[in-house]
Amino acid sequence: MVFFSSLTPVFIAIICVLIGVILKKNNGERGKHETKSKPPSRPWVDEDLKDGSDHQVEEEEVDEEWQGFDENIAHVPFTAERYSEAEMINRSQEFYKLLNKRRSVRFLSDEPVPREVIDNVIRTAGTSPSGAHTEPWTFVVVQDPDLKHKIREIVEEEEEINYKKRMGDRWVNDLKRLRTNWIKEYLDTAPYLILIFKQVYGRLPNGKKKTHYYNEISVSIACGILLAALQNAGLYTVTSTPLNCGPQLRVLLQRPTNEKLLLLLPVGYPKKDATVPALTRKPLEDIMVFM
Repeated sequence: MVFFSSLTPVFIAIICVLIGVILKKNNGERGKHETKSKPPSRPWVDEDLKDGSDHQVEEEEVDEEWQGFDENIAHVPFTAERYSEAEMINRSQEFYKLLNKRRSVRFLSDEPVPREVIDNVIRTAGTSPSGAHTEPWTFVVVQDPDLKHKIREIVEEEEEINYKKRMGDRWVNDLKRLRTNWIKEYLDTAPYLILIFKQVYGRLPNGKKKTHYYNEISVSIACGILLAALQNAGLYTVTSTPLNCGPQLRVLLQRPTNEKLLLLLPVGYPKKDATVPALTRKPLEDIMVFM
């Protein structure tokens, strides 16, 4: 009995060592699993790959070995327009004057707009630069009155909730001076609605994902070019980012799960009695730092 008592501390020490080894092994295996399962950090990839309506879709891995790019793409001579300093100054001033007339117009006429004009402004937006020239944008143009009304119903239902519950008092109060609310009549009256979707990833011929670098920045630049093209053509719009409407609109328009709604633009001519807030823009010295 004394013999076993003297061995008790030894047994306890051995048991403690074994427990420590087992725990260390389990932690190591868990760490390896987490390292393996955790995707590498990519600041140029939109982390939000799901929009809430595709929970059943499993995320497969991106094909890192082949992105579908032609490694032997030809490079051709570049020919550029060169203007005199005087002409450069004049052109820059005239373009500024044109875009300085751009306003967000919420009172749009139902007067028809030539389809060719819409085609041309979308082509212009498609000239935008994009990460690795992936061109991660889809412009959905809606003209059908019934479809436009369904879009309006979705947007107004969510926007009423946004104004009353989600946005908060400060945001709602900031919008009061612009006399805007959840009623979006222009979604019915505008001859066209342009919904701009960003493709958070593409598809390769082998079915695997194709990485779209900086997809949101790329599509945002394209949206800016589109706004300039509309202004140049004498058309008006209001930039609309319908909060919490993206999943429903994506499904309504039968867009794939790799696309997420970024912007909705009603496009047309202003109504004859249209009004806009008397806003001013910041002067150059407030928006530019010259060093």
